[in-house]
Amino acid sequence: MKTKISLSLAILAFAFLSTSCQETDPDAVAEPSAPETEEGAAAESSPKPEEPGEDSSSAETAGQDNAGSASEEPADEDGLARAYFASGCFWCVEAIYESCRGVKESISGYSGGHTENPTYESSNTGTTGHAEAVEIIYDPDVISFATLVDVYFGSQNVTQVNGQGPDRGSQYRSILFYQNEEEKEIIEQKIAELNERLGDEEVAAEVMPFEKFWVGEDYHQDYEKRNPDDPYVRAVSVPRLNRFKEKFPHLLKEEAKE
Repeated sequence: MKTKISLSLAILAFAFLSTSCQETDPDAVAEPSAPETEEGAAAESSPKPEEPGEDSSSAETAGQDNAGSASEEPADEDGLARAYFASGCFWCVEAIYESCRGVKESISGYSGGHTENPTYESSNTGTTGHAEAVEIIYDPDVISFATLVDVYFGSQNVTQVNGQGPDRGSQYRSILFYQNEEEKEIIEQKIAELNERLGDEEVAAEVMPFEKFWVGEDYHQDYEKRNPDDPYVRAVSVPRLNRFKEKFPHLLKEEAKE
């Protein structure tokens, strides 16, 4: 697999993330990090690898239609519910949510933009309006939407604008999508509580009504799990997941504790 970054750049990314991307624990006041980018800044190159020659029209994901298909009206299946979040690189976010009890599946894709059938290549231009996002399929009897929001804020730098850690640009911006007024109220209450503790800074995440989720290319699904030796995964994704695990051990699946 070809990547844009060398191992040395990956190590630099790890160092950057460790110092710049301080996740916020909703249950403990932490010294927040300053935003790293300016609002509305043009998309910058990500250190994540690109996969040349991938055809999103033929990619398939488990339980989903071909990549580029859209979820518009999420329906419960077997009592399961769906939630949608954008929080930087979807490889990182997918792995974090899949480590949580009650989460059946986390699917990488795109949401929040104005173009049809977005792809990894097009979203990386920063002109589609889409952000890398995840669709969380979960059991609300095991984990609530409010807890999913706690996981969201507890695993990111809440004040970083247009990105997380080394991944910069509008395609990596933070967005919480709500599907009804109850979810919107939960999100707004969590943000208000965080802003109270942040002092002069404020939560950077956008709050948007959910419209569509476009399933990402097949090679993005379970990327961290399937590519443990990828330099980006080792330097950025795994450390971010491990910091989350240290702060939220009570939320982890048994296999995620190993």
